[in-house]
Amino acid sequence: MALMPVDEALARILETAAPASEPEMLPLAEASGRVLARDLKALRTHPPFAASAMDGYAVRASEASAGAILTLQGESAAGHGFDGALAPGSVIRIFTGAPVPEGPDAIVIQEHAERLEDGSVRINEAPVAGRFIRDAGNDFETGKIGLAAGRLLDAGAITFAAAMNHASLPVTRKPRVAILATGDELRLPGQALGPDQIIASNTFGVAALAREAGADIIDLGIAADRMEALDSAIDSALAQGADVLVTIGGASVGDHDLVQKALTGRGMALDFWRIAMRPGKPLMSGNLGPMRVLGLPGNPASSLVCAHLFLEPLVTRLGGRPDPDRMKKAILTKDMPENDQRQDYIRSDLATGPNGQLTATPAAHQDSSLIKVFADARCLIIRPPFALPAKAGSTCDVLVLRP
Repeated sequence: MALMPVDEALARILETAAPASEPEMLPLAEASGRVLARDLKALRTHPPFAASAMDGYAVRASEASAGAILTLQGESAAGHGFDGALAPGSVIRIFTGAPVPEGPDAIVIQEHAERLEDGSVRINEAPVAGRFIRDAGNDFETGKIGLAAGRLLDAGAITFAAAMNHASLPVTRKPRVAILATGDELRLPGQALGPDQIIASNTFGVAALAREAGADIIDLGIAADRMEALDSAIDSALAQGADVLVTIGGASVGDHDLVQKALTGRGMALDFWRIAMRPGKPLMSGNLGPMRVLGLPGNPASSLVCAHLFLEPLVTRLGGRPDPDRMKKAILTKDMPENDQRQDYIRSDLATGPNGQLTATPAAHQDSSLIKVFADARCLIIRPPFALPAKAGSTCDVLVLRP
């Protein structure tokens, strides 16, 4: 079977990926960080009335020439507006945010007016008609779309939704990602280890990446290399309504690699399972009914590289979020050899040079079992299939893992 190019594999994984059709309603206070599922219309007009933008005096501009002395008629404060209309030759004391009553068309700010001993007000600087008055609806109006579907609900959007008088919001349901580690050799951190056992570390990294991309995680633990253990884990994923089942390890075709066999035995439609990439060639993709299946390699670097390339964009697409933008240009600091038919993802450091240009320095060791090398890497240098030798100082594509 020919190896599938990375771009084709990603396109096939994302081809039918879409957010759940039915939104989830969340209280406004719990919606931060979620994605708006539907357009949100204003339930009120803001400001709901003409309001003063400054502390001062509401006047008719035609009566408030410099030196004019006007009668103080009353006061308008936020939450306690003046009840009535402005009389001729009068002013109304007004505060920021307070309703402008009927009659005034300008605000004399308090620095430009003087209260006299008899209670009247002298105008020291004539106002400009309309200045310092916020018209009703100059921010938004009832019935108009304020926030569009797909908006990530950050602090500004949450504030806007509240101002539009929404107590709850329709948000896209988080995709449910079930994660299953497989292998007799695996134990959880903190458990006693036998002489032939290792810690199942990949599970935690993959779960963290999926969670950061917007997923809810279903932890299926570790399945032993037995068909009944794998069947039980698959049953659990289906019963818990997983949108994506991520398996780690055991997806190849060796004597002890039973994951693919267990899944196809349950009816999984296998799309592909070998990618022209390094690390991460034995990536598996398919569907078991409505549940998507993504089988990641067992080696840590392979697993995490594949999670960044395929799982992260799948989760963001299912969650209605924008596709992650991790691709940048950088300058190589070392010579690179020519490449073979597989696309390389080379764990590398990323720095900013004296001229502000990003520079990428490949790690000395690239074995896919090395966990510390991946943890230290800030980017992956991407070397396309059959790339020619590249000299230090040339430009390369990098996938940023962390700033």
